[in-house]
Amino acid sequence: MEIINDKSQNDFTKGPVWKCIITQAIPLTIAQLVQLLYNVVDRIYLGHMDDGSSLTLTGIGLTFPIITLIMAFTALFGMGGVPLFSIARGGEDEEKAERILGNSFVLLVISAVVLTIVCYMFCRPILFLFGASEASYVFAAEYLRIYLIGTIFSMLTTGLNGYISAQGFPKIGMLTTVLGAVTNIILDPIFIFGLNMGVKGAALATVIGQAISAMWVLRFLIGKRALIRLRRKSLHLDRGIIKNIFRLGTSNFIMQGTNCIVQVACNSTLQSYGGDVYVGIMTVLNSIREIFSLPVNGIINGAQPVLSFNYGAKRNDRVKAGIRFSTLIGIVYTMIAWLVVVVFPRFWFGIFSSDVKLTDAGINALRIYFFGFVFMSFQFAGQSTFQALGDAKHAIFFSLLRKAIIVVPLTLILPVIGFGVNGVFLAEPISNAIGGLACYITMRIAVYRKLT
Repeated sequence: MEIINDKSQNDFTKGPVWKCIITQAIPLTIAQLVQLLYNVVDRIYLGHMDDGSSLTLTGIGLTFPIITLIMAFTALFGMGGVPLFSIARGGEDEEKAERILGNSFVLLVISAVVLTIVCYMFCRPILFLFGASEASYVFAAEYLRIYLIGTIFSMLTTGLNGYISAQGFPKIGMLTTVLGAVTNIILDPIFIFGLNMGVKGAALATVIGQAISAMWVLRFLIGKRALIRLRRKSLHLDRGIIKNIFRLGTSNFIMQGTNCIVQVACNSTLQSYGGDVYVGIMTVLNSIREIFSLPVNGIINGAQPVLSFNYGAKRNDRVKAGIRFSTLIGIVYTMIAWLVVVVFPRFWFGIFSSDVKLTDAGINALRIYFFGFVFMSFQFAGQSTFQALGDAKHAIFFSLLRKAIIVVPLTLILPVIGFGVNGVFLAEPISNAIGGLACYITMRIAVYRKLT
């Protein structure tokens, strides 16, 4: 009787579309905010250490490409299966949905083990390739060697949590990250300052938090409350399902993978033209951008299972309504966020560092970097629609367009032709405008019109 009630409550073809999206989006946004605290809290504490905060932030920033690469594989095998899972649920094919969940779990475990081994073997050359100096390498290596222990916990938490929300349990998904992040927040000051572990303490607190989150996710998906459970019989790899997860997950992988490439290009270029201080500035800029991207990401992620479910149920009118609503909310929010950043730049830098030299040099960079932030809403809306409806080709192309085709070349070229370090920061708004508009306009022509 309990399962029947859950199914009726989690039917996204019922009630106003905007309400379904908001119901999903609010707990997802809170969950993402808490998830962000894993790393942001580390940066805040480490940025105010007494022994050279800018160099510590620089070292942590050098680990971003590796962490992003791990998240790319998480997106490939985890989030790549969630739209397929939702479409199967919408089409009332629960057996197929269960097999998708099981295959996604196995792929996540295998990739986590491989990535951990490879990153340990090539830690030093990778960090120097990514822009490390002898001084900043010490901090980067200390953090990374402990962080990598939690790779499997991180991948299972992020990769499988989407399957909880896709079943209509966004609050359970929110608790996944709340439990881990609260643990991290409590342990950070204890390890970093109380036990005088510094960077190592920040990494250890993160790993413990991730382990707790992973256990929570697995406990729910194995338990009786889940509509679609993780069972032993669904763990046998199915070539057809793997192919479809790869097909749709590739767009997520490329989005994260190109972020990795962009971070490498930015760090190495900034190291050449500005040194460790500017690599530290980019670390702060990435942190601020992550914070302000959260609400719009929450709306988009809340809309995806709703769009996929209604698409599987042949309710195209509701799919279109969901696209319109998420786009409008995204535009309004990103405009407000841009104003808040450019009006109070020193406040946002002050959260992450007490280094006056870093802050003074970073304020101008912040204003350049966030110019045109509103165009990100178009990228999010177009990209998420392609993913939700299973349009892998367009999703992959526009993942590549904004980052690999626009940002990376501009990051390398603009400093050379006279813009210096400002050229690295200028590449972001240019790519947002061109890539975001191209993605959204194509979505309206190629997908939205055909839903009539």
